[in-house]
Amino acid sequence: MSNRIFTMAFSKVYPMYVQKAERKGRTQAEVDELIRWLTGYDQAGLQRQIEADVDFETFFAQAPAMHPNTVLIKGVVCGVRVEEVEDPLMQKIRWLDKLVDELAKGKAMEKILRR
Repeated sequence: MSNRIFTMAFSKVYPMYVQKAERKGRTQAEVDELIRWLTGYDQAGLQRQIEADVDFETFFAQAPAMHPNTVLIKGVVCGVRVEEVEDPLMQKIRWLDKLVDELAKGKAMEKILRR
């Protein structure tokens, strides 16, 4: 299943994640923290990916290490249960969407990061 989001530049969606969080009183630093937690990028690596304009497929393919606790990310995003998404790349995108949603809903970072 081909999906437009796979070839969309991560740098185009990233500001939307930040805006969603900031509208609810959260920060860009918190968005970055949850992206780093999920993907294993350090801040410099995350910044390089944004500046390189890589697509979602490349962003996740080059991620240093998906966090082992991603299996604990559950719930619904856009009417879809994230734990039931079959395409591995789409599931990673939905995990990220879910984390940003939780941040925007005011959840504590400890809970969002499944600590």
